[in-house]
Amino acid sequence: MSGPLNGVRVVEVGSIGPGPFAAMVLADLGASVTRVERKGGGGVPVPQDVMLRSRNGSIAIDLKDPAGLEILLRLAEESDVLIEGFRPGVMERLGAGPEACRERNSRLVYGRITGWGQEGPRALEAGHDIDYIAIAGALHPIGDAASEPPPPLNLVADFGGGGMLLVTGVLAALVERAQSGRGQVVDAAMVDGAALLTTMFHGLSASGLWTDERGENLLDGGAPFYRCYRTGDGRFVAVGALEPQFYAALLDGLGLAGEDLPAQYDRSGWPVLEARLSEVFASRSRDEWADMFAGTDACVSPVLSLTEAPADGHAAARGAFVEVDGVVQPAPAPRFSRSVAGITGSPRQSGSDAREILSRLGYAGSEIAELLDGPVG
Repeated sequence: MSGPLNGVRVVEVGSIGPGPFAAMVLADLGASVTRVERKGGGGVPVPQDVMLRSRNGSIAIDLKDPAGLEILLRLAEESDVLIEGFRPGVMERLGAGPEACRERNSRLVYGRITGWGQEGPRALEAGHDIDYIAIAGALHPIGDAASEPPPPLNLVADFGGGGMLLVTGVLAALVERAQSGRGQVVDAAMVDGAALLTTMFHGLSASGLWTDERGENLLDGGAPFYRCYRTGDGRFVAVGALEPQFYAALLDGLGLAGEDLPAQYDRSGWPVLEARLSEVFASRSRDEWADMFAGTDACVSPVLSLTEAPADGHAAARGAFVEVDGVVQPAPAPRFSRSVAGITGSPRQSGSDAREILSRLGYAGSEIAELLDGPVG
């Protein structure tokens, strides 16, 4: 497997969340990724930390040691991309900020992932996914009106608006570099990315088709034909019958086609529809409903757990999940017709490739031995 990014070299300065996720995506797509760990750092035991898969090497460095810093700068010198996830100013204080790296490699794409961005009133504050989506307006619309907004895992800011947006920025900068011959800094802020993901809803709001009241809109659980229902066994099905023809298939599958019910888009009748659909869905188990609606256009699907999802027939047919070293995990995506992407290796032990990496960077045997006893683990 070579992948469409075969030949692209990436140095990843170890971080958590969106940084490793972005590096994983680049590595799955064929980039050669060297991960620089913090010397003496811990983490999830390998191979359970699947976001560290497909790396080509791992080295643990004390970046506060001048000799350790020099190793990172040499890695930047030979690379196309550097990814880091520290707070603003940290890499500059270490001596490995964009300017220092540009002196070594003017073609380097320098990818930075932070919560609040490189500048702004909150740039230096701590935060997590829930904080970024709260400020971005992406948290408020989620959940039932009668309760507090639930955290949507850390999918929206960390991985959707953070890691994936960093990958997009890095790839765009590489395309631009092919024309200009110069690298540049990519400032990927999770708060920006989370806001970007709400673009459609700003348009709906401006058109008068969305209200700030949770649970009153078409896509936030307010519509009885776009929400989840509890089934007779205490599990759930997801219903997404937005279009009239899909809604008709939903009513037919539920045995309600001939019943006198409010019109689909009559908002005043939505409470009646919700109550009736809740009653019917509670009459059978989740899997019975899944079988009932299989092969139809009713847009009804069983709500599967993380452990159930890999066994789903469609996922299995597409190979959407794979098992590596006994750990089931999502397969690389998207798919390519020629440049096939894939998992090229299990997560590597921190610092396990130090000797090979130092040799590649031009260090002599005696220097390597000295470094391994000093700033390198």
